[in-house]
Amino acid sequence: MPDTTTTSRAGTVSTLLRLMPFVRPALPRIVLGMVAALLAGLVALGIPLVLQVLVDGPLATGDASQIWPAVIVVLVLGVLEAAFIMARRFFVLTPGTHVEATLRTTLYAKLQDLPVAFHDKWASGQLLSRAMSDLGLIRRWLSFGFVLLIVNLVTIVVGSVVLFFWNWMLALVFLLCSIPLWVYGYVFEQKYSVVARRSQDQQGDLATAVEESVHGIRVLKAFGRGTYSLEKFTRQADELRGTELDKAKAIASIWLWLLLVPDVAFALCLGGGVWLVAQEQMTSGSLLAFFATATVLRFPIESIGFLLSMTFDTRTAVDRLFEVLDEPNPITDPAQPKTVAEPRGRLTFENVHFRYQDAAADVPDLVDGVDLELEPGETMALVGLTGSGKTTLTALVTRLYDVSSGAIRLDGVDIRDLTREELRRRIAMAFEDATLFSASVRDNVLLGRPELAGDPATAEKVMTEALEIAQAEFVAELPNGVDTTVGEEGLSLSGGQRQRLALARAVAANPAVLVLDDPLSALDVDTEARVEAGLRRVLATTTALIVAHRPSTVQLADRVALLQDGRVSAVGTHSELLATNDHYRYVISSLEPDNTREVEK
Repeated sequence: MPDTTTTSRAGTVSTLLRLMPFVRPALPRIVLGMVAALLAGLVALGIPLVLQVLVDGPLATGDASQIWPAVIVVLVLGVLEAAFIMARRFFVLTPGTHVEATLRTTLYAKLQDLPVAFHDKWASGQLLSRAMSDLGLIRRWLSFGFVLLIVNLVTIVVGSVVLFFWNWMLALVFLLCSIPLWVYGYVFEQKYSVVARRSQDQQGDLATAVEESVHGIRVLKAFGRGTYSLEKFTRQADELRGTELDKAKAIASIWLWLLLVPDVAFALCLGGGVWLVAQEQMTSGSLLAFFATATVLRFPIESIGFLLSMTFDTRTAVDRLFEVLDEPNPITDPAQPKTVAEPRGRLTFENVHFRYQDAAADVPDLVDGVDLELEPGETMALVGLTGSGKTTLTALVTRLYDVSSGAIRLDGVDIRDLTREELRRRIAMAFEDATLFSASVRDNVLLGRPELAGDPATAEKVMTEALEIAQAEFVAELPNGVDTTVGEEGLSLSGGQRQRLALARAVAANPAVLVLDDPLSALDVDTEARVEAGLRRVLATTTALIVAHRPSTVQLADRVALLQDGRVSAVGTHSELLATNDHYRYVISSLEPDNTREVEK
């Protein structure tokens, strides 16, 4: 994840305003909620007026007949206040959830659109914490914090005016006492914003640690490193705990001022009010009304502390959200896309170079000027030592990464001139590290054929053929056959089973070009032989680019391309290269012998 500790941060208001495009549809109901909350506050401020009339009137004169009307008025005002509070909740709760859902969908769509290079840099836990914790915080702030912050500030202003109505001297004392609150509020923002950001980033790191330990539980148990993982997690948890304590101290310090200052103001106003009543410059009813109004203002004043902390937490959440949404995507669809009307599968590499954007200038290109052409229906094997660029080259074919220079063409069309959807419909991949999703076998195999959702008969036929080619007969023995839900990432299956389903998925996509990155590495010899026999039926009519790590895989190919230091140093049949190329013989001799794998891994 990029370092964000030293980046400049926009103001709180300007940052929160970035939510406006998402909030705009919900704004009318949020405004109605504010109006309802404001009316509740104004009704509460009307009660002291009734009390002043009651004290200076019926209670002062002893006219008991006027007491009950005042009591009824207070009761009515109390009921109205409760009704307006209920209306506020009614108006604001639903739109907040809609905004959260829209933000989450937008974030997920962005994550799906961003290139693999982005996901290489970002920890999954950081992305997960943004999608869940941060968006939940934004929802709570919109539905509660934002509404109450605005309403309480307005209530404080209106209430201060009412205090001047009762007595300007006491009101002036009350307001002067509040100045330290606003000064410390500014200091609080500067301190709290930093620690809040650190806390949310550490929560993301902790989520990453949990995810890694869960996914790697087999490795941790196999090597007896559970204690080590726990110690590492404990250190991270302790760091987060320390940060949360810093947050608590910051909040506690502002609460000290929020509780102390009003009490001091109340004490000074009480002393001054009693003196004014004694000097007959103020009636007892006015003094009571003044303190009743001040009491109504106490919650809005005290709430400013946690509402500010919630607002600054939300500002940090918005910063973290837009760090992802603002991430540029260099791999985009062209403004005027071309199409391959009748795909034949001719794949051409023209002086292809690739290097990571952040690679040092003195680091050579991972792919350094590759020229290669695959004829329609031809199977080409990529052979080379570790680090020669085989896997990188296959990743360029479907634009998981974009070439740094040069071009890759599909049937004469630069793949950058095709939409990513069309390109990935024409070219399918199967990886050595097979990943399945928490869905049924059927859904995993037909992942690349969404158009068959409305044609169950054809979908069944395609799936059956793909499973047969991949020799995935074990599916019939699963509890619910092809409708069995595989576990997270398919880890409930063996490595060989996962690879065969991943291969079936690539075959079922019916591509013009099939790219296979050593997809049979976890198979035993007999199963591999049967899968290769099935693949030959597919490869007879499909262009294929296969990364080979074993001689048996090379035997599937019509021709072999030898990669050396990111370049194609030789192309020919297996026999030709064996006879003419020393480096090829060395590479072949270093490949895994076919007789070393007797059982599935």
